[in-house]
Amino acid sequence: MKNMIGTGGALERLKRIIPETVTPKFTSVAEWQAWQEEEGRKRCDEINKLNQRNRAEKIFGRAGIQALHRSCSFANYKVSSPEQRQAFSLAKSYAQNFGGGGFASFVFSGAPGTGKNHLAAAIGNHLLAAGHSVLVVTIPDLMLRVRECYDDGQSESSLLNDLCGVDLLVLDEVGIQRGTSGEKVIINQVIDRRLSSMRPVGILTNLNHGELVSTLGARVMDRLQMDGGMWVNFDWGSYRKNVSHLRSVK
Repeated sequence: MKNMIGTGGALERLKRIIPETVTPKFTSVAEWQAWQEEEGRKRCDEINKLNQRNRAEKIFGRAGIQALHRSCSFANYKVSSPEQRQAFSLAKSYAQNFGGGGFASFVFSGAPGTGKNHLAAAIGNHLLAAGHSVLVVTIPDLMLRVRECYDDGQSESSLLNDLCGVDLLVLDEVGIQRGTSGEKVIINQVIDRRLSSMRPVGILTNLNHGELVSTLGARVMDRLQMDGGMWVNFDWGSYRKNVSHLRSVK
């Protein structure tokens, strides 16, 4: 009560000295308290988000983006065919329109060396620069972390919580261990939990559509199409023999 009275008195004094042409932000103690509560909730959300990102990065490294791809951007992606131009345009549009109430996922499908990781890293780096949280995880690395949880006598639930807390999760090398039931269960859990909470998932795979359906199941594949989820084919040869230090195009 004392604080309410003190705040109320301060507001009354401010009203007397504020010029008539200035509209005060708060006109009552109730408005002041409501603002404080809302700001407190926002700060708590920011702290929780930061803690989740820090835990994930501690486990997987800087956003899980490997050193080879940390300098990847849309500016240094090489386009030499109409198909590559389309993949580039779709990826850049995805990054630029990320959020805004949507939760569309994406699947990049193609042979090794065709630039799936480059464009996924370009999306990730763009979002990180905009203040979003991003995590790129290979399936073998994810399964290793899950096994470490079991070896330490822990549940994988805290790991799954961290995976489901970031703004964008990209699962790389999906299908490289196909046939492993444990992998399928974990991937299904992650995708289900993320999409149920309206958080998108990126999938990088060497498998075609039919093979990925067999690996993940029709239910998961159907969920990945929610909210306009996109499938992008990388149908061209490997570029890896030409890879050197990546420089931005001026």
